Amino acid sequence: MAKRDYYEVLGVSKNAAEQEIKQAYRKLALKYHPDRNKGDKGAEEKFKEATEAYEILRDPKKRAAYDKFGHEGVSGFEGFGRGAYSDFSDIFGDFDFADIFEGFFGSAFSGRTRTKRARRGSDIQYDLSIDLEEAASGKEVQIKVPRNEMCETCNGTGSKAGTKPAVCPVCSGTGQIRQTQGFFSITQTCYKCKGEGKIISSPCASCQGTGLRLHKRTITVKIPAGVESGSRLKITGEGEQGPNGGSRGDLYVAIHVKKHSVFERHGNDIISIIDVSFPMVCLGGEIEVPTISGGVAKMKIPPGSENGQVFRLKGNGIPYLGSYGKGDQLVKINIRVPRKLTPRQKELLKEFSTLDGEEVGSGGKEFY
Repeated sequence: MAKRDYYEVLGVSKNAAEQEIKQAYRKLALKYHPDRNKGDKGAEEKFKEATEAYEILRDPKKRAAYDKFGHEGVSGFEGFGRGAYSDFSDIFGDFDFADIFEGFFGSAFSGRTRTKRARRGSDIQYDLSIDLEEAASGKEVQIKVPRNEMCETCNGTGSKAGTKPAVCPVCSGTGQIRQTQGFFSITQTCYKCKGEGKIISSPCASCQGTGLRLHKRTITVKIPAGVESGSRLKITGEGEQGPNGGSRGDLYVAIHVKKHSVFERHGNDIISIIDVSFPMVCLGGEIEVPTISGGVAKMKIPPGSENGQVFRLKGNGIPYLGSYGKGDQLVKINIRVPRKLTPRQKELLKEFSTLDGEEVGSGGKEFY
C-alpha cells in the first residue's frame, strides 16, 4: 500500500510554517494517542502515521529532501517514528507537564491544588547615549528608569482596602480548566481569572487591581571602557516587579555612541585628520595631535610627506573591552592651502616656482 503524502497526513499545506506543522501534529496526537484509544488498531496506525510525518517535516534537512525526492528521499529515516513520540517538551510545550500526567493518570496521581503563583517580572531596556570619549574611558552614570513597583496602597494584592479577592467561579480557584474525553484529559489556564484562581471585585484605586504602580527608579550604571554602539549592559534584578510577589526581571542598557566632530572609530582604532602647512610637509617637523583622552601627542612629519598620508600613534586608540591594551590612533595629514598671502609670501613662492621650472601668478589659461 502506497504511503500518503506527509502534508496530507497532517492536514497542512506544503508551505506551512514549523509552528503550524507542530500544532497540526499535536492535534492528531491527542486524538489518536494509544492511551486514549485502547485496543483501537486504526487509531494506533493513524498515530504512527502522523508521528512519522511530523518527524520528517519538523527537520529542515529531512523536509527539504522529502520536498525534492518524496518518500524515496527520506527512506533512510522511515520507521524511526513508528513508536510513541517521546519529546513531549517539544509537542506539549504550552502545557504544564503535571497536567499531562494528570490527564493520563487522574487527579489522584498529582495530588495537588492550584495556588496563586508568583511570576518573574519582565525584562526592560533603557537606551543610553554617550560621547565617544566616555566610550573610550568608561564612566559611571545615573539613569532614571520607569518600571513597575509593588503598589504601596494595597501591598501588591490589587484589592481595595478592607476587601479580598473572590474565588473564581469558573475554575473554583484552581486557575485551570480541565477538558476530559474518556481516559484522556488536558488542563489549560482558566480564561476568566487568567490562571490566578481569584477575581478582584473591588480593585485598588491606585493600581486598578494590578498590584503594581509605575515609578522612576534611579540606577547607577558602570560603563566599561571600550564599549561600542549596539552593546547591551545587563543589570540583574533591576527590571519589572513580578506579579504576586515574584522576582524582578533584568534591566538591559543599550549603548548608543554619538558621532564625534574630530575622531572616527574603526574597531579599536581612532582616525583623525590634521591640517599641516606646505612648508611642513616639504621640510618636515613636529606637530601636536589631539587624542581621544583629551590630551595631545607629539608626532613627527618626515620631509617630503604627501597629502593624505597616514601616520600611526601606537596605543592611542580605544581600550579592548574586558581585556588589556588599546588600539591605535591613525592620523591622516591634509595639506593646508592659505587663502590669503602677503606680498612677501607671494614673492617667495614665485621664486620657488621659478627655481622649480614653473611659471605661476600669470592667472593661467582656460583649458578645453
